Amino acid sequence: MYKSRIKARGYELDSYGHVNNAVFFNYFEQARWELFQDKGLLEQLTSSGLFLVVVEVNLRYQHEVKLGDEVEISTTVRKEEPFIIFDQKMKLCSTGQPLSRAKVKTVFVDEQRITHDVPAGIEPVFFI
Repeated sequence: MYKSRIKARGYELDSYGHVNNAVFFNYFEQARWELFQDKGLLEQLTSSGLFLVVVEVNLRYQHEVKLGDEVEISTTVRKEEPFIIFDQKMKLCSTGQPLSRAKVKTVFVDEQRITHDVPAGIEPVFFI
């Protein structure tokens, strides 16, 4: 399991004074980018000529996030050929309260948008 932390910023707030629901997608995506970077996968993906594309997202809101709240996002990765599934959970760092969860389905494609299996060099590092 990979863990990432993000602090809510003022420009992410909506008129109700809490983080806009659409921003939750950004938080989950940022956590995935950090996972790729920390595991050294960005370079591997770039050199493979493949792109990891999001094809489906299911996001469940559980509680609001307010200005200055620090959240922790836990990410696990699993394979369901040809898909890579990211299961993510967001909680409030100060209390552990669940805030949201997401299931993100992705697939590898090449420049012609042809679907590919998970590249062999990526697989051992990717599934944590």
